[in-house]
Amino acid sequence: MERKNSSSSSSRLILTNIICFCILLLVLCFIGSVDAYENYTVGDSLGWYDKLENPNVDYQQWVAHKSFSLGDFLIFNTDNNHSIIRTYNFSTYKACDYSGDDITEWSATDPSATTVIPVTIAIPLVKEGMTYFFSGDYDGEQCKHGQRFKVNVTHGQGLPPSLRETDSSSSPAPANPDADNPESAPDTTVSSNFDHPKNSTDSSEGDDDGGDGDAKKQSGCSSVSGGIISAILVLFGLSSIL
Repeated sequence: MERKNSSSSSSRLILTNIICFCILLLVLCFIGSVDAYENYTVGDSLGWYDKLENPNVDYQQWVAHKSFSLGDFLIFNTDNNHSIIRTYNFSTYKACDYSGDDITEWSATDPSATTVIPVTIAIPLVKEGMTYFFSGDYDGEQCKHGQRFKVNVTHGQGLPPSLRETDSSSSPAPANPDADNPESAPDTTVSSNFDHPKNSTDSSEGDDDGGDGDAKKQSGCSSVSGGIISAILVLFGLSSIL
């Protein structure tokens, strides 16, 4: 009888450990589903400026230890005297060349050294591989004085539906850009003017995109968690028998 009780206690202990492990998996699943996409504020509180204006900016340091994926947004806080140029061509980036046809530029229609207007613009990451950003204002001098950086964009969750639409009026890039061709850059209709109405809603759109990713990830977690919960109920039933 004593040996039987010992065996029963050992079985219950094993089942208890299995149940605790399943619960831990369930918790980790939901924790991992919180953020599918990210919004990154470029330079954090320092914003998007060159070293002549703000000697403390260091965009290489800002990029370090961050992971960027398709569907993430970069939020640029700057002013009308600094532009944002995106390219997928390293030579263009290295030369701070803002005159080529392989760039997309976001800039003020009328830069002014006397009338400085704060500007915030959100730009989605829509192509896998290296993406380069720099400022082309003042004949590339801002770029040469530290206002540039590059990011390596991974596939991650993939592009959310809002960035995969084929309608050029609402889609900044095709669904499947050619990541293997470094000369290839997706066509874009993202606003190239700070005054465009789209700029005022880009941040919220970034949040919405994140929501799409959350929904996808949570959907996957729901099916997994359903199986885990069923397993836990079965184990509880076995535990009550022992």
